[in-house]
Amino acid sequence: MVAGYLLFSCKQQTAAPEKIIAQNLLQQIDDFARTKDKLQFAIEQGASNEELQKLFLNTRLAYKKIEWATEYFSPVVSRFVNGPPVEEVEVNAQVLAPAGLQVMETYLYPLYDSTKKKELIAELKGLDVACEQYRSYLNNIALLNWQVFDATKLEMFRIITLGITGFDNALSQNSMRECVASLQSMKTVLNYYIGDKDTEQIGEKIDDAINYLKQHTDFNTFDRATFITQYANPISAGINDLKVRMNMPVITYNRLLNQDAGTLFDTDAYNVNAYIPDQSYYITKEKIALGKKLFADPMLSGTGTRSCQSCHQPEKAFTDGLVKNTAINSDKPLRRNTPTLLNAALQAAQFYDLRVNTLEEQSISVVQNPDEMHGSLHKAIKLLWKDEKYRKLFSAAFPKAGRSNIDTSEVMNAIGSYIRSLTTLNSRFDTYMRGNRTAMNETEIRGFNLFMGKAKCGTCHYMPLFNGTLPPRYMRMETEVIGVPAGANDNTLDSDMGRYNIIRVASLKHSFKIPTLRNAARTAPYMHNGAFATLEQVVDFYNKGGGAGLDMHIENQTLPFDKLNLSKKECDELVAFLKTLDSQ
Repeated sequence: MVAGYLLFSCKQQTAAPEKIIAQNLLQQIDDFARTKDKLQFAIEQGASNEELQKLFLNTRLAYKKIEWATEYFSPVVSRFVNGPPVEEVEVNAQVLAPAGLQVMETYLYPLYDSTKKKELIAELKGLDVACEQYRSYLNNIALLNWQVFDATKLEMFRIITLGITGFDNALSQNSMRECVASLQSMKTVLNYYIGDKDTEQIGEKIDDAINYLKQHTDFNTFDRATFITQYANPISAGINDLKVRMNMPVITYNRLLNQDAGTLFDTDAYNVNAYIPDQSYYITKEKIALGKKLFADPMLSGTGTRSCQSCHQPEKAFTDGLVKNTAINSDKPLRRNTPTLLNAALQAAQFYDLRVNTLEEQSISVVQNPDEMHGSLHKAIKLLWKDEKYRKLFSAAFPKAGRSNIDTSEVMNAIGSYIRSLTTLNSRFDTYMRGNRTAMNETEIRGFNLFMGKAKCGTCHYMPLFNGTLPPRYMRMETEVIGVPAGANDNTLDSDMGRYNIIRVASLKHSFKIPTLRNAARTAPYMHNGAFATLEQVVDFYNKGGGAGLDMHIENQTLPFDKLNLSKKECDELVAFLKTLDSQ
């Protein structure tokens, strides 16, 4: 049993580990700045393409050594150090220009674009500002031991969800070396807390993972399934166990990924109450029972003929199987395809255009939409109050003295609670990742490795939720412009402008939510407009490079234009893997 905080692998130290770690971080930030300066000097001196790329890779490796801390303690600053190379638009319509290492990569790969010398140097100077902000934080804010453990565990999760996919080095594809740098830094940090044979096993597990990465450096052939199950999961679980054994006081947050999760695949790793307005909206069995009944009741519609369940049918994985359903009491098609509600609670925003943030807002939007249900919650609550069964259900779900009516927020929260109960992370894929190696066959495992590597699916549909909520903090829901055609055999761009209708920023034209791929085999047809009838068609579309690959002119397409060059066999393996994501 670990007896306290000050147990170390070598000799007893006098300083608290978190203070030593903070000092080491300051030195590593200086190292990052010096490495960056070498690249800047080489650019100014007109160095060769080969030399510049080498220095750039060294700069990225220097950043990876501090990433576990910078992403945890200064995520806003880190957005401008290693953020995406595309314009980002915040919910408040603030536009964030691309900045940092990923932008630099586009200037240096596949060959150095000397016309971008001025821009490249400006990006490097921007890193100086970030380093100063990092230093300021560490000099003014004391690190806490539990935060160190939280941050290093999240870095392990970042490695397996983003690092090994090439998420932030799409052109250089130096993923394995960068993951090694991150792991080596993590080991140095955790060594300050290691004090007996059991805890020393964490260091050994990290060494094993590092050796595996060093021995398997090819991006396209790297066996991600093996790395995650045999190396990464034991490390994150070990970090979590050590924190528990050290009995550290921990401040807990209401975030999507539970802080006590040992791996991303634990049965209780995710918190369905993460994206709620406040604690009064927490899910309860009474709310679920009420919400289930309301979900199936046409009383909420204006005509008394349509319920939520009319379009989100349980037997069809809470979709309707149609390209587009029709407006209530009409043959006019609705604007968009009906998405599944399974695992909808694991998204930071709802609808294809992300126009609302909570399931409560989603429910009232649908009920009161003139084409969908054409209802009025104010009228509905009066009808519900007249029903004795509903009065009892509401009183049980929302107990309060002297109840004389039903509040519209209670209806919304009950339906939202029911949808939160539809969280099902129990597929064959989950079983495999939890240690059952017979749960997936070799074809499906190859498909997973393609998904996370060569096919680049995992850089948008983030494992293990396979939606666009960015791990491991799960604070931001992403959209993409992929150039969806009007139909499977139609090479014209669908006219729906997507998120641009909500926020009038040019980069958001034809931009849509990245939906979950869980239960994809059961939720055809696909895309916001139901353009594709089969998974094979979807994979073929991406293999060709999205809309641009179909010769559409889409200036703001965020999906890489280049073809994936997947063989027929590889496409079939991808589809086979996707079928393992069906809930059991």
